[in-house]
Amino acid sequence: MSQQLLSDLVVPESVIRETCGDPPLPAMGVVEHVWETDPIPDEDVEGRAFDAVQSLPFDDVPAGGSVAIGAGSRGIANLAAIVRGVVAGVRDLGYEPFVVPAMGSHGGATAEGQAEKLATLGVTEESVGCEIRSSMEVVQVGETPERGVPLHFDANAAAADALVPGNRGKPHTDYDGDVESGLSKMTVIGFGKQRGAKMAHDWAVDWSFRNMIPEITAQLLAELPIVGGVAIVEDQLDDTAIVEGVPPAGFLEREAELLETAYDIMPTIPFDDVDVLVIDRLGKDVSGQGIDTNVIGRRPFTINEPEPDSPSVKRIFVRGLTEKTKGNAMGVGSADFVHRDVLAGIDASKTLINAMTASTVRGVRLPPVVETDEAGLVAALSTVGVVDPGEARVLRITDTMRLQRVYASASLVEEARGREDLRVVEEPEAVAFDDGRFVAASPDSPS
Repeated sequence: MSQQLLSDLVVPESVIRETCGDPPLPAMGVVEHVWETDPIPDEDVEGRAFDAVQSLPFDDVPAGGSVAIGAGSRGIANLAAIVRGVVAGVRDLGYEPFVVPAMGSHGGATAEGQAEKLATLGVTEESVGCEIRSSMEVVQVGETPERGVPLHFDANAAAADALVPGNRGKPHTDYDGDVESGLSKMTVIGFGKQRGAKMAHDWAVDWSFRNMIPEITAQLLAELPIVGGVAIVEDQLDDTAIVEGVPPAGFLEREAELLETAYDIMPTIPFDDVDVLVIDRLGKDVSGQGIDTNVIGRRPFTINEPEPDSPSVKRIFVRGLTEKTKGNAMGVGSADFVHRDVLAGIDASKTLINAMTASTVRGVRLPPVVETDEAGLVAALSTVGVVDPGEARVLRITDTMRLQRVYASASLVEEARGREDLRVVEEPEAVAFDDGRFVAASPDSPS
C-alpha cells in the first residue's frame, strides 16, 4: 500500500489529543484464567492421527486406490503432525494418499495461494510425505433436491477412490447450529473451493447455515466415497485434546457431540461487560473471521443470524495482523479503531475475495485508522459514554485464540480477586508508552 494512501487515511495522535484531551488512563494488571487441561502429548499426536484414520471403513476402496485427504487453512495445533499421521495411516493400509487444500476461497482463491497457505501452517509435501494437489477446478457432483442448488467439489478429490476430511471442530463465527465449524463445513465449503464456497454463502442468506450444512453434508456422504473424517478438538490453551476417526454412519451426530465438548472448553475473555477491548492482532490463522465473534460478542454482519448473547464490548481497538494471515484482514470491520499497522498490512484483493465469497462484505469495512497505540486507547475510552476513568473496564489480549493471560484494568483486577476461575498475576500499574506504542509485550503470545 502506498505511503501516500497510508498518510491520507491515518489520523495523527495530535488530532486525537485535540479532540479528546488528555484523559487519565486506567492502570493495568495481569489476570490469568485457571484452567484444567489434559492435552495429548505432542509426541503422541501423529500416532493418534494414524490410529484415527485406520479406524475408518475402507472396505469398499479398491486395493491401491487413491485417497484424498483434506487439509484446511486454520491455525490448528500440530496440524502437520496430524496430516502426516493420516497420510501414514492411509499408506499403511495399502492406499495412495494425496493432500487437497480444502479451504474454499482462502489463499486468494488461487491454487498457488492455497498451497502457500498450507506451507505457512507447516503442511508441505516434504513435511507430510505425500503429494499436495492444489487446484481451484471443481466439478458438480449433484444438486439439492428441493432448491436445486448445485454441489461443487474439488475436481482432484472427487476423482479419488476415497475421501477423508480432517478438521478442528469449534463454534462457528457466523451462526449457531448442531454442527458448526468442523468436518461437515470442510466437506461442504472447504472442498467446494471458491465456487462452492460462494454458492453456499449465497444460499445461506435465505436457507441458513444451520440447516444447509447438515443437509448438504448428508447428500455428499451419500454421493461421494467419503470413508469418514478425522476430527480434532483443542483445549483452552489451543493444544490438541482429541483426534478421532468419525465414520460415515453417525457422522453428523458425532460431530454435534464433539461440538458440545468444544463449546464447554472454548476460551473466552474473562468478563462479560467490557468498555474497551484491545486486540493485538487478527488473522485467518486465529479465526475464520480474523477475530472470533464468539469471543467479542459481535457477528460479522451476517444476514439472518443473531448476535451472541454475551459478552458486551463497547469499543474494540485492533493493533495489527498476524504474519500467517498473509494480508487477509477478514473481520477488520468488527473493530471500532485500528492501528496504522493494520492498514499497512492489508492485502485488499485477498481480503475482499474472502469477504465476497462469505457474503460478509461489511465485515471488511475499514474502521478509523489511528497513528499510535496511545491514540487508539484514548479514542476508544473517549467514546464509551460517561465512565469514571478509574472504573473503566479495559482488557488487552493477544488475539481471540490466546486468552489465558490478559491485561486488565484496576476495576477488573479487583473483580477477579473474588473469582475461583481467575488469578491475579500482576498488580495494576500505569500504562507505559514508547513513542506512542505500548511498552508492555503482548499478554499471551504463542511460544
